[in-house]
Amino acid sequence: MTLLNSIKSPGDIRLLSRDQLGGLVDEARDRHIDVISKIGGHFGASLGVAEITVALHYTFDTPRDKLIWDTGHQCYIHKILTGRNDRLSTIRQKDGLAPFLRRDESEYDHFGAGHAATSISAALGTAIARDLKGDDFNVVAIIGDGAMGSGLAYEALNNAGHTDRNLIVVLNDNNHSIAPNVGALNKYLTEVITHPLYNKIRDEVKDLLAKGPGGVKGLLRQMAGRAEDSVKGFFVPGMLFQKLGFRYIGPVDGHDIDALVDVFSAVQSLDGPILIHAVTQKGKGFYLAEEDAYKWHAASPFNKISGEAKNKSSGLPRYQKVFGRGLKELGEIDDRIVAITAGMPDGTSTDIFEQAFPDRYFDVGIAEAHAVTAAAGMATQKGIRPVVCIYSTFLQRAFDSIVHDVALQNLPVVFCMDRAGIAGPDGPTHHGAFDIPYMMTIPEMTVTAPKDGAEMLALVRLGIDYEDGPFSIRWPRDSVPAEVPHVNDIPEIDYGTWEILYRGSDIAFLATGTMVAEALKAADILAVEGIRATVVNCRFLKPHDGEILQEVVSRHQNVITLEEGAVLNGFGAYIVREINCLDVGHQVYVSCLGIPDRFVEHGARDVLLREAGLDSEKIIAETKIMLGGIAYSPSAETA
Repeated sequence: MTLLNSIKSPGDIRLLSRDQLGGLVDEARDRHIDVISKIGGHFGASLGVAEITVALHYTFDTPRDKLIWDTGHQCYIHKILTGRNDRLSTIRQKDGLAPFLRRDESEYDHFGAGHAATSISAALGTAIARDLKGDDFNVVAIIGDGAMGSGLAYEALNNAGHTDRNLIVVLNDNNHSIAPNVGALNKYLTEVITHPLYNKIRDEVKDLLAKGPGGVKGLLRQMAGRAEDSVKGFFVPGMLFQKLGFRYIGPVDGHDIDALVDVFSAVQSLDGPILIHAVTQKGKGFYLAEEDAYKWHAASPFNKISGEAKNKSSGLPRYQKVFGRGLKELGEIDDRIVAITAGMPDGTSTDIFEQAFPDRYFDVGIAEAHAVTAAAGMATQKGIRPVVCIYSTFLQRAFDSIVHDVALQNLPVVFCMDRAGIAGPDGPTHHGAFDIPYMMTIPEMTVTAPKDGAEMLALVRLGIDYEDGPFSIRWPRDSVPAEVPHVNDIPEIDYGTWEILYRGSDIAFLATGTMVAEALKAADILAVEGIRATVVNCRFLKPHDGEILQEVVSRHQNVITLEEGAVLNGFGAYIVREINCLDVGHQVYVSCLGIPDRFVEHGARDVLLREAGLDSEKIIAETKIMLGGIAYSPSAETA
């Protein structure tokens, strides 16, 4: 790796000759493949933008010129080339490189991004600030065609074209976001690069320009330009971007390093907003990822030659797989069920439902708000029961749609939130820390958290049958704790009920979701020391089980609430308020354990939970503090 070892910063790339750039691309790809095959991580997207990444740093004066990447799936090679190559093997590891862009990690990461479609808005904002200050530098947004289908990207394009500021957008068109892209824009972009008439005329134009001498060449240039523009008017999505105020350039071969350098160099002298349409192949350079970009979007450690996983799981399945199988089983029983996701069929395992019921399945692309409002529209029609399956962190983007379009109209939409709580190596952009507070604050919303896989499917079934408003269920990025039977063999759950799992006399644990198992573990250890704990499975966070709550606080002065969600304004805070309203004849002291009021970094899920104080050891320690008399009252906590 002679070339790559000499690159300590993009300034070193700019010292290379153009003939050396292809070799640098190959070495950067090999480095990416080598590291991810050992530790796992996001894979195909960075392979696809290797040439674009090298060409950008070669032609632009980074970090003075600002590169703004859309999400971080495509940023690994950017990190390799910006002084972080020696730390690449720490990516997504505790205290290692972040999985996405981080402003505090490198001056080359101008804008942090873990969610899609933010780049053009951020780039426009940067350009506006540049012009207000009288500075002079280039601003480049790099966005994938999957993200370009998001409403935020359209809003930014519309505004940027109207302002007429100097701004460059590189559209990385690989026909994939994570899953294959859907929607009209994807179809439009596909037509431009496949239409034979456009490509024939484009090639003839290039041939004429190469052969024409002197004035004839100039005349041919004008004629060819007019001819090409007329063809574009029929076939090229450049007309769409041009109508929005962008100068459209492309399609450009995103794997032709010379063509990219030429284009990136040329556009720096042009004024106004410019869009460069680069066609790439996701997974380029690794044959298996080229054949199946969907599967190889991210990878666990694998053999570089065969592609086989090194650590094949033989344990229990993840919650998402159990949900996907269970939703299919429910779909066989109830033909009202319609499943909706936002660009994550595999991540939510709704692809299992899609295979069985393609006519009742809708992947709307990276458009979470649209997914929710479309579900609300479906829910207005009797005989249709929409189930919206989106990661907790991504559903945040649809908060207004949940409030305004679903809850305000009290429509029976079921929200199934994967990756709720600590998401592990993907870090703070992907932790589902806030769905408990944001769902509980919405009137008419039922909020639930199952203790295991069987209870998850029972709650999904109950939510589908619930007619009186929206219903939400959350589960972690983790394996289920026990085998899960067919949905028909899972007992029904009564709406709004808790269950007392242990009865004790010294302290009560009001546990939600994944924290039930930790509460039971803590109770077993405490019992050996003579401390008897009551453990309650608070599977309904809202509405709560008022009868059991009254019973518990009547018998206990000390209560600990447990939730794998933000402790501020979460379930514990809600329960504190409810306890304050009860007349039990004695003071009740409550300690609320949850995700602290800070952003949790990336790392192994179990390590992050322990650091957040969401494990049996912390529960035991908090119990002993409370029973020793050091505690706080509900009124003090509320204040």
